[in-house]
Amino acid sequence: MVWVATFVLVSAAGLYWFQPWKLFTDREVVETLAAVPSPQSSGPLSAPTSGPPSGPAVIRQGDFVSHEHGTNGRARVVRNADGSHVLELVGLATSNGPDLRVWLSDQPVRADASGWRVFDDGRWVELGRLKGNKGDQTYAIPSGTNLDQLGSVTIWCKRFSVSFGAASLALTS
Repeated sequence: MVWVATFVLVSAAGLYWFQPWKLFTDREVVETLAAVPSPQSSGPLSAPTSGPPSGPAVIRQGDFVSHEHGTNGRARVVRNADGSHVLELVGLATSNGPDLRVWLSDQPVRADASGWRVFDDGRWVELGRLKGNKGDQTYAIPSGTNLDQLGSVTIWCKRFSVSFGAASLALTS
């Protein structure tokens, strides 16, 4: 009888901790992304512009690489006309997990297994829980965040301290 109770307790704890059903379920998010204009040509008819952009502009972007789980999509930092910033995950596709977060980090992205656990070694800013493991989603970047010092984004599993995938956020021209 004791072994049955022990088995039930261990099984319940394992189910709570690992949440294995999330490996077989997807949560798709379809949020509206910023209407960012496509780059203008620099032909003879284009007039030079001066001053800040009048609408949203992509200032950094990069494509996801896989770490612990297959991950793809694009991350982009958008500066809004009011000066605020958002992180957009465009076409994200990764595995679901028990405690996934979106972090900006100062750690470089490594495209192999050595990059799985580096993002909590340095400075990071949590933008929130991952809203879904598939689709388009946006996260407000807190004002005062120094984006020059945070050059990557990771889908971070806080429970197991591992990156599902990450993207380097390169400056756009």
